[in-house]
Amino acid sequence: MDNELTALGILFTEFYYWVTVVFMFLIHVGFCMYEVGATRQKNHMHTLMKNTMIIPLVTVSFYFFGWWIYFAFPNGPWIIGDLLAAPFATANSELMGTHLGGPPVQGALSADDTAFWARINGVFFAAFLLFSWTAASIVSGAVIERIRSSAFWILAVLIGSVFWIIDAAWGWHPDGWMVQKLGYHDAYASGVIHAVAGGFALGVLIPLGARIGKFAEDGTPRNIGPRNPWLVTVGLFLIYTGFWGFYAACNVPMIDVQQGEGVVFSATNIYLGPTTLSAITLNFLMSLAGGMMAAYMISKGDAFWTYSGGLAGIIGASAGNDLYHPIQAMFIAAFVVVIVYKLHFWVERKFKVDDAVGAVAVHGYAGFLGVVICGFMLWGYPASPNPEYATINPLGNFIGAVIMFFVLGFLPGFIFANILKAMGILRVPPEVEIAGLDVSATIRQEFEDAAMVEAEREVVLATYTKGN
Repeated sequence: MDNELTALGILFTEFYYWVTVVFMFLIHVGFCMYEVGATRQKNHMHTLMKNTMIIPLVTVSFYFFGWWIYFAFPNGPWIIGDLLAAPFATANSELMGTHLGGPPVQGALSADDTAFWARINGVFFAAFLLFSWTAASIVSGAVIERIRSSAFWILAVLIGSVFWIIDAAWGWHPDGWMVQKLGYHDAYASGVIHAVAGGFALGVLIPLGARIGKFAEDGTPRNIGPRNPWLVTVGLFLIYTGFWGFYAACNVPMIDVQQGEGVVFSATNIYLGPTTLSAITLNFLMSLAGGMMAAYMISKGDAFWTYSGGLAGIIGASAGNDLYHPIQAMFIAAFVVVIVYKLHFWVERKFKVDDAVGAVAVHGYAGFLGVVICGFMLWGYPASPNPEYATINPLGNFIGAVIMFFVLGFLPGFIFANILKAMGILRVPPEVEIAGLDVSATIRQEFEDAAMVEAEREVVLATYTKGN
């Protein structure tokens, strides 16, 4: 009976994560629509393909080394210990392919590896991969209408398959050094995905520079608003929908956990601490509502910021949404949205940073604040079921937020974007930016259309001549 329960748990977990991946795919559909809706027509295809090609590039790089980093880097490495062995997560592992369990063939694997990872390695990988796409897409929106596709794809691989997954190993892995030593808690990735990607985007935006015409001669920013509000609306609502899968994928659906003197089955957060899908559903909805209402009021009814505020509200409450009360989640979301809205426009005016869709604010600032607030609101709660690890505390989460936004986000983005700039491959030439990044496709289409018109004219003339 114990074996039957174990088998049922594994099969349920396999299907559960498969479903979360399907939902999370909608996040990327939403990002594509949202970015095209925010882009001027002369840049539509460039924006679309820039974001679409994240899928193959980050998938392949994450397969070869990103998945391994998560399991190998919880100790830093060399912060509190060495690299950890993760033979089941290497690209050439038999467990990265079709496998039904049984004795391992490769010597580096154990029987426990094949028993546990045979059926769920692929769906776990896919869930984390969709997080990777999300991290890269956050950066994509901020840099539209002037970055070279090739430069962006290099940066996408770096944030999607290296830096965000390092911070996941440090602050999301149940035994990550930040969880152990700092009491870091970030259940639904306010910092682990959003702060790091927002910080990375800010680091790229500084050397990339503003779009031509964004700032007047006196430094006043001009509004280059969304060109298709319907695409923006539908895109953001698809991101909301995909966020349900995102939240679910941050949970383990069914595991036996210690409860008092006995053992019970429960859903758990990413740290294997008990929570319920019911609780996170309420908190998700209330943080969405708080964020949208606050954004509507602070932006005076601006549709773009109202929708974006809903997303920022969810992100601001995500760090502690496994333990918050729904009313706490609502007010935290509303508070975060007011701060990030004002901060976005202050940074834009003060430092001439052209963040085309407010990604740094919605994801970076909201994620940073969400982690810091969680440290205060959940002060003293266990960061992990392991009683030897530090408990949640304001200092630990503040240090963690700095690591996420600045150390693993802003600094790598700034350094690698400057390297690409020095090589002359970060930004398109001014004449291309003015004409539109779709200029080559537009010219090609005009030639093709002209050829079609000429061919049709010849057919009409031949038919007329023959008839006479």
